[in-house]
Amino acid sequence: MKKPPVTVAPVITPECIQTLYETKFIKVFDIQYAPGKHYYDATRRTKDNLMAVKPGATYQNELPDAVSIVLTLHVADKAPLLCLTKEFRYPAGQFLLGVPAGLIDPADRETATPLETAAKRELFEECGVTLTGTDTISVLNPFLFSTPGMTDESNALLSVELHRDVMPAINQDGAEGSECFSGYQLLTVEDAQRILHQGTDDDGIFYSVYTWAALMYFVSQCG
Repeated sequence: MKKPPVTVAPVITPECIQTLYETKFIKVFDIQYAPGKHYYDATRRTKDNLMAVKPGATYQNELPDAVSIVLTLHVADKAPLLCLTKEFRYPAGQFLLGVPAGLIDPADRETATPLETAAKRELFEECGVTLTGTDTISVLNPFLFSTPGMTDESNALLSVELHRDVMPAINQDGAEGSECFSGYQLLTVEDAQRILHQGTDDDGIFYSVYTWAALMYFVSQCG
């Protein structure tokens, strides 16, 4: 049998990269990966911190840009509930059903557990929730690319399970900056299965891959 040709990965160095557009939160770089050949990278990172130029050992230990949280409520004598938010997403032009999420701040990165620290802060800001000794938090995946054909943006996926005797008060009073919420939804396993089957929320609006992951995880654990 004829062996397939060996594919050699392009070598990308900082010298290959030119800045096209730069703001506080979003940047666009031109990666010239071969003479006359260009690829474009939309990113939250600075030029010297792009994933494209990370060597192997550094690459594997890199922190993501943000955290996304599967928030499950276990309230005494009630079936488990998945808590999702309805946040206006400007590129989509709609309120999308989503998970509590946010960027990892510089202060988070200085802690011993940056993913968990960022997740706890985001839960308080977006859901008004403070974890107690009965609650659990765990990392499901430490680094996931969102759309690597266009961007090196990345998220960690975490699970937070609240174990309470009564339903905790949930609010979005801590929303900051451009964040715009229209409430939240508490889904049973049956609700989650329906939304997975529909491929949209109950208003007919599409949702993100992280919402899909949260729905799948919730159904697999509590169904």
